[in-house]
Amino acid sequence: MRVWALCLAMVMSVMMTMTAQAAAYLDKTPRIGVISAFEPEWQALIGRLKDAQSYSLNGMKFVTGTLEDKPVVLTMSSMSMVNAAMNTQLLIDRFHVERIVFSGIAGGIDPSLKIGDVVVPARWAQSLETIMGRKTATGFVKPDWLTWAPDGMEAYGMIIPNSVVVGSAKHAPAPRVWFEADPAMLAVAAKLEQTELAHCTADGRCLDHRPQLHVGGDAVSSPAFVDNADYRDYLHRAFNARVADMESAAVGQVAFANDVPFIVFRSLSDLAGGDEHANQMATFMALASENSATVVCRFIRALPAK
Repeated sequence: MRVWALCLAMVMSVMMTMTAQAAAYLDKTPRIGVISAFEPEWQALIGRLKDAQSYSLNGMKFVTGTLEDKPVVLTMSSMSMVNAAMNTQLLIDRFHVERIVFSGIAGGIDPSLKIGDVVVPARWAQSLETIMGRKTATGFVKPDWLTWAPDGMEAYGMIIPNSVVVGSAKHAPAPRVWFEADPAMLAVAAKLEQTELAHCTADGRCLDHRPQLHVGGDAVSSPAFVDNADYRDYLHRAFNARVADMESAAVGQVAFANDVPFIVFRSLSDLAGGDEHANQMATFMALASENSATVVCRFIRALPAK
């Protein structure tokens, strides 16, 4: 009898937890969470939303509606890693989010990529999750007891790459460097036909090439705005990175911890220090935002229902 009572109590506890979670949702419709980081990226998406209804949480705007006839909730993460992690968790906690799609701009790291291109990486790492090594006669070294630092990854002077320990309901806590985009969502992105992407800004400044869509490869995020040619080369060598931004790996870590599939679309606004003269983000961020949003909308249209 005591066993049955205990089992019943456990079941009731689980049901009460689930009820409390459901009650916490501001909107119970299963939706795709679509995140952008800042205003130009947001503006490229919000005008395409139908049946919009707005909510405000912690000073952040969340807007439900339909995009390409799919139920979505749009929000901005705000720039940088802590904001991205905090607001992605808020999105998951307060809306019934089944999948996460990020649309935004990035700095190009892979020398084969050009401004305006849209990149859909297969996985993301935090490039400044690091150890500041101790200087010795033979170079910079990490403490011997820091056994979770990944082996074989090139350091940038005293800056030695490190992992982060994270788990989820399905995975025991363990050191991780990479957070993988959902394979099924990547497969949908890989099947998108090339579409004509913008190559001229609204005020008539045009690229000398037609931007392209690229699916796959690695990418990095950090709290640092990268505009340094040497560090750009390092990120390409050490992480095989194609692009660098300030949010996506944090979104990927939160998605992993909550077992929510995610994918990121990033269009190049600049070359992260590889630009011939000055950084070009201010010139091309609106164009890049539009290119990312264009591909994201085509992706959502092609995405099978859950």
